[in-house]
Amino acid sequence: MIEKLQENAESNDMLNKLKNEDNYNEIKEVLMPKEYNLIVTPKEIDDLIENVKLYNEEEVSKILKAYDMASMLHKGQLRQSGEEYIIHPLNVAYVLSEMRADADTICAGLLHDTLEDTKVTKEEIAENFNSDVANLVDGVTKMSKMNFSSKEDQNLANTRKIITGITTDVRIILIKLADRLHNMRTLQFKSEFKQKENALETLEIFVPMAYYIGAYRIKSELEDLSLRYLKPDMYKKIGEKKLRIESESETCLKEMLHTIQSMLNDEHIPNEIKVRTKNIYGIYKRLSEGGKISDIHDLLALKVMVDSVNNCYQTLRIVHSKYNPVNGMFKDFICNPKTNMYKSLHTTVFAPDDRLVQTQIRTFDMDKIASFGLSTYWDIEKGNAREVMQKDLSNKYQFFNSLVEINKVFGDNKEFVNQVKNELFSNKIYVYTTKGEIMELPKGASVIDFAYKIHTDVGNTMVAAQVNNEYVDVTTELKNKDRVKIITDDLSYGPREDWEDKAVTTYAKRRIREFNRR
Repeated sequence: MIEKLQENAESNDMLNKLKNEDNYNEIKEVLMPKEYNLIVTPKEIDDLIENVKLYNEEEVSKILKAYDMASMLHKGQLRQSGEEYIIHPLNVAYVLSEMRADADTICAGLLHDTLEDTKVTKEEIAENFNSDVANLVDGVTKMSKMNFSSKEDQNLANTRKIITGITTDVRIILIKLADRLHNMRTLQFKSEFKQKENALETLEIFVPMAYYIGAYRIKSELEDLSLRYLKPDMYKKIGEKKLRIESESETCLKEMLHTIQSMLNDEHIPNEIKVRTKNIYGIYKRLSEGGKISDIHDLLALKVMVDSVNNCYQTLRIVHSKYNPVNGMFKDFICNPKTNMYKSLHTTVFAPDDRLVQTQIRTFDMDKIASFGLSTYWDIEKGNAREVMQKDLSNKYQFFNSLVEINKVFGDNKEFVNQVKNELFSNKIYVYTTKGEIMELPKGASVIDFAYKIHTDVGNTMVAAQVNNEYVDVTTELKNKDRVKIITDDLSYGPREDWEDKAVTTYAKRRIREFNRR
């Protein structure tokens, strides 16, 4: 099919004209009925290409080829807004370019709906590009309804496919996040029922996935957009309060910014400082837990980026020399990164007007990772980014092995999705090893889950445990910020059978079951 399109001189001529702004009106009449306004202009593909040129100019022709194919395949298709359909994949690709994604990923972003909405085949995509692009497009394509007895079964299977896609190629979830982000940005064209349905699904599935790979910028926007449709009155109320607080604190924050920047410059520390306010959903969540806006210590923040880890600690010294820190509100996520590899120093200080202002101190690379998480490897690692991303995902990101385990154990799609939501996407607790390392566990997890989280052998040889320096039964439920010590003995008889019922995580349950069935 693609060959026929490419052989069609008239079609190719039209696509070439599309890139020429002088021919815009002529092409508008060809592509769209007169009652619609063509929103996709040459400038929009130009915006994508200009963004790509900033970091990957040599692959521009490949991306233009994918755009040409997507434009032709989606020709005549409209979104519910009345826009030409190509506006959507263009926006998905643009979000990916903001992540500094490789050419294959951007091509897949442009083509991500073609298998579902056009007659092109996976084989034809592979032939025109490569197997990576074809596999990525297939990875984000919904399964056919013909394969399922009900719409619910289809939705569950699609959800599973999206979630587990990360285990084969992390780029699949990145494309899906970019796809969901643009769909949420244009959700106003859906019915109220669909708005709430999509918003809830976003909070339940896509926000946790964004968090787990460290894509905070996308996570925050998805949260706010979801709240906008689920609780519009609350969204508006908090948004107005946030704007008022930003206005009231503007002078003070600017003063702090300039003061810190001047002190850093005096010590010849390369730096960049930005003002950050907590997102609307983050404020809503704190308020829904019974807090007050005045109690949110990280409502206002200064992000200080410097050139090295050593200068992060020098900056901390400088900040504390000028502004009094709040006791108990210092966190070192550089020495002890979060479970999604977020690194930064956090200290809350008293501003000149006695407001609480959090100062986040990190290197420039840490800030990139704090914005887009794993996807930042494209910018940092360059050529071998994909391999490094996938390797680090399995070795450093704690949720990954849990996801793999759940996928092995639960064959039923409904059971799989429910277990992922309960074990990975529900409320979390964060506990510490004796070395100060942070371990993430689902709320309700016990010492047993903690031991097996460290290693199977640790769980199998556990004979006692201490929580906060006190001996406890290994079935004890853990609380947030507990410090746990596991005592092992190679001569132990192994886990008791009742441990399986006391464990919460799939991994712990399975390993206990396997040991006792030897």
